[in-house]
Amino acid sequence: MKVNDRVTVKTDGGPRRPGVVLAVEAFNEGTMYLVSLEDYPLGIWFFNEKDHPDGTFVERVE
Repeated sequence: MKVNDRVTVKTDGGPRRPGVVLAVEAFNEGTMYLVSLEDYPLGIWFFNEKDHPDGTFVERVE
């Protein structure tokens, strides 16, 4: 995923929420995505863990 991609994010206790990627930071353990959501237009960080399906919080909208 890259900046300006439309995504959905998994949050606690609710349906996936739509947003847009504002920034991407790669780490050894995975990737951080700064995502603009309706409630957080300036962005909130989500972390996708490598090789761990339960640790995937950001998914690109096809």
